[in-house]
Amino acid sequence: MMEIAVLNIEGKETGRKVNLNDSVFGIEPNDHAIYLDAKQYMANQRQGTHKSKERGEVSGSTRKLKRQKGTGTARAGSIKNPLFRGGGRVFGPKPRNYGFKLNKKMKQLARKSALSYKASNNKIIVLEDFSLEVPKTKEMIRISNNLVNENKNLLFVLAERNKNVYLSSRNIQGVEVINATELTTYDIMKASTLIFAESAIDVLQATFEN
Repeated sequence: MMEIAVLNIEGKETGRKVNLNDSVFGIEPNDHAIYLDAKQYMANQRQGTHKSKERGEVSGSTRKLKRQKGTGTARAGSIKNPLFRGGGRVFGPKPRNYGFKLNKKMKQLARKSALSYKASNNKIIVLEDFSLEVPKTKEMIRISNNLVNENKNLLFVLAERNKNVYLSSRNIQGVEVINATELTTYDIMKASTLIFAESAIDVLQATFEN
């Protein structure tokens, strides 16, 4: 069981500590599971709406361009031939779905592996639960600077959606906010530092128990 001190928004210890479950934050990471889950996430982001016209779909006359013999050149039956400019494309892209199936246990293993990597590298910060009365970007920047020297790929993980915190971080480059139940392997690996709200730890560990 790993213990981490809980910090306040000033970046100072509150005197409390939270326990990180070894079954979630202390397993032997599986790199291949992380690769598959991240690959599936990125594949699902692809629209797959690419399309080019083949020779049967290009507009144009179907008459022969020239007589078949006696020209000294190859036969040419249609202006839509892929060899001609303006003709159809050979084996062009067609609309498709790039997504693929990944078992639930594999996805859980991937997330646990990614969290274990962050925990072993001391890239997890636990912040006491906080809220903002109004959306204020400057206040969110101040909190981030108090916790980490460099605001680069910081991911705030909250127990539940907080509109003011989300709006305050929306315009800050390198800072994102997400709910614990929506946390993906890709999000974890992309972030340089994970900043968990204190109550989000229990929510996250409960998702794996269920």
